[in-house]
Amino acid sequence: MKIILLDTETTGNKEEDKIIQLSYIVMNENLEIEEIHNDLANPGMPISFEAMAVHHITNEMVEDKPRLKHTKAFKRLKELNSPENIVVIHNAEFDLNMLKKENFNPFFKIIDTFRILKHLIKDSKYSLQYNRYALGLYKKEKEICEKYNITINAHDALGDVVVLTLLFEYLVKEFNKSVEELVQLTQEPILYDKFYTGKHKFKDIKEVIIKDPDYIEFILESADLEPDLKYSIEHHLANMEEQPEYRFAFGKYKGMLVEDVAEIDISYLSWAYHNMKMSKGMRKRIGEILNKM
Repeated sequence: MKIILLDTETTGNKEEDKIIQLSYIVMNENLEIEEIHNDLANPGMPISFEAMAVHHITNEMVEDKPRLKHTKAFKRLKELNSPENIVVIHNAEFDLNMLKKENFNPFFKIIDTFRILKHLIKDSKYSLQYNRYALGLYKKEKEICEKYNITINAHDALGDVVVLTLLFEYLVKEFNKSVEELVQLTQEPILYDKFYTGKHKFKDIKEVIIKDPDYIEFILESADLEPDLKYSIEHHLANMEEQPEYRFAFGKYKGMLVEDVAEIDISYLSWAYHNMKMSKGMRKRIGEILNKM
């Protein structure tokens, strides 16, 4: 078994963008470094200024380089591409999709340290560079760089691979996780307690389920809902002790709970049930009230 710790730099982050740097470290199953690969590649297209501002690789630096498929790093990666081996990437989806544009179909088992951090360290920040400092990884960079003659540049792919290697070792040792356990954890859904985007950003999911159930119903029906968020909402829905609060969004009883309207104007509630546009959950709740009358 080989463990490949990999990072890329690209011309940008759009569909048409391509890889300009491929870097990775190869470890054995004892987490000993055996190989280091680092190649620049000519992407056949301009590097965006936004990308240059991040990785500082310019068009002039790659204009005389071979296409990625002709680099030693890419050829060796193809040799390593086996279900017996494991690739470790921070935010694996991005880099693997970039490799697929080069007709590279990954057969590795995958450890995504971005997902692992979300599983193991709640309510934190998960970028590689943030954790470089937050976890004290930067203190160990000099030792590994001097031992293997590595030069780190700011947000250079090889520099990020060094940080990634230290992060991977940290996760294995500090959380007492085997490599196989990290592979499995990467595949498991992440349970969120809060929303991190949208109109309810940073609010507890349970609170939103109670206070704005119509929103919950709306996003659950969204075709592009992020799978981990879908899993989290459904998990919290299945474990709720309090009932969602359904309120009228407009009309003469705007802002009132359907239960309170039932006590003062059951005929309006019946009319609303048959004529008013509302969420499925609210219609179900009103129907239950009416059936008890």
